[in-house]
Amino acid sequence: MDDELKGLSLYEQKCILINREMDSNGMGRYQWSIWLLCGFGYFIDLLWAQAFGLVLGPLEQELGFPASQSGNISTAFSAGLTAGAFTWGVLVDIIGRQWAFNLTCLISASFGLGLGGCDSYTSFLVVTAFCGFGIGGNIPIDTTICLEFLPQNRRFLLVLLSLFQPIGVVICSVIAYGFIPSYSCSPNFVEPNPAPSCKNVPAGTPCCTRESNMGWRYLMFTLGAITLFIFFLRFVVFRFQESPKFLVYRGQDEKAVQVLQHIAKYNKRESALTLDDFFTLRVEPGVHSTAGMLGSGDQQKHLSILGKVKLEFKRYRMLFATRWMSYLTILVWLTYIMDFWGFTLAGGYLPRIIAAKNVEISRGLKYTYRSYVYIYLPGIVGVLLGGAMYKFPAFGRKWTMVISSALMGVSIFLFSAANSEASNIGLNVMEYFFQSMFNAVLYGWTPEQFPAPIRGTACGIAAFWGRLFGIVAPQIAQNLLPSTTEPTADDYAKVLYLAGGITLGCVVTTALLPIRMLNRQSM
Repeated sequence: MDDELKGLSLYEQKCILINREMDSNGMGRYQWSIWLLCGFGYFIDLLWAQAFGLVLGPLEQELGFPASQSGNISTAFSAGLTAGAFTWGVLVDIIGRQWAFNLTCLISASFGLGLGGCDSYTSFLVVTAFCGFGIGGNIPIDTTICLEFLPQNRRFLLVLLSLFQPIGVVICSVIAYGFIPSYSCSPNFVEPNPAPSCKNVPAGTPCCTRESNMGWRYLMFTLGAITLFIFFLRFVVFRFQESPKFLVYRGQDEKAVQVLQHIAKYNKRESALTLDDFFTLRVEPGVHSTAGMLGSGDQQKHLSILGKVKLEFKRYRMLFATRWMSYLTILVWLTYIMDFWGFTLAGGYLPRIIAAKNVEISRGLKYTYRSYVYIYLPGIVGVLLGGAMYKFPAFGRKWTMVISSALMGVSIFLFSAANSEASNIGLNVMEYFFQSMFNAVLYGWTPEQFPAPIRGTACGIAAFWGRLFGIVAPQIAQNLLPSTTEPTADDYAKVLYLAGGITLGCVVTTALLPIRMLNRQSM
């Protein structure tokens, strides 16, 4: 027996053979296509998250809800993201990567386009939640898929998927800059005595009408069209093949080999792996695996229904199969909770906070929306730096997360205390730079820690906990704002203190993470 296969279960041996075949492909045309299309999933994740912060001002002015209810938008979106992260994260390990890869994008596009047609705050919140349901599955699914198709020596590209997030934020900000300042009510929501909502004044009173406030709707329609185009690329232009590791742990060895041969052909080479290579594998006496019978081929397919149900529950127990896995799983959950809490508040309220601060230093709406582009563009550099540090497994991944989360929290506190043209842009650049670096490493690191049978579930549940606390965060934050008057920059500082304090919790949880990796190879 090959020395590398000794002491491994049947499933783990098959994963090693699949990894070797993927390594032989290198970064071929198929791998680059997968990486790009998964990157688009990251792209729409923050494209939409940024949008809701940018439309909050004109939406509040037109639909007439008070600032104390402004957190409901972030809550609705987070509720959809939470349900989506859990549902798609679990389903991707049951129905496969292929369907989830495409359906999440289609749902996001459909409801995203519908947002532009909403005429009441209630309908906007409902459609926002459904849009979030589609978007919520993107990152858990895309990291899972990308890891399973990349060569082992190119796993740092998982981190670089996060490049698409700041690009999504910047593009959303550019589109908003083009639409919202030019197509908003006058006086707009940052000017003295803004036009009141037509829902809050008697008929015939000058107010903020739908026709005079189309900017935010144009933004929603444009983002929906972009998301629909990405679905077209995924479903029509490129035909995604099911993950060989998913097929193997589902006992479909023959289909797994066919997929590997398809990938090799797409890359204009011959596959070296055959079904006979799987048939010749043997498990040494005394070898036990937390995967049980997963990946045992025909033996697994011929289990009774009860046997298959028991096998499914045994698969979920892999998250807590050993003391080390339990420790890892809990720390990952806590890290996601505090990270999502912090950046949900930052993403949802920073646009309004910057607008409020700019009013105090006599800066207009166009200046404010142009500032968003300057703030978010350096996030691309943060991701690249995180990717560079990822190449040093013993130090880079863990301590990059520790340092970047600390600086992210500190920058939020500093921003709350300062108010000048330079500080409003500079400190936000700092916050988003380190947020991008931290999330890039976290999202790339997480799927590597869990084997394929629970990889999607593990990433999905981690995102679920984060999204769940992303619902709680704005509800607490909006209670810190006045309900009868327009919030000032000082009022919003309370929200920043909350976001910064929770974010600093990530320093503790990431410092406690074990440096040791689950395996030298992803299983």
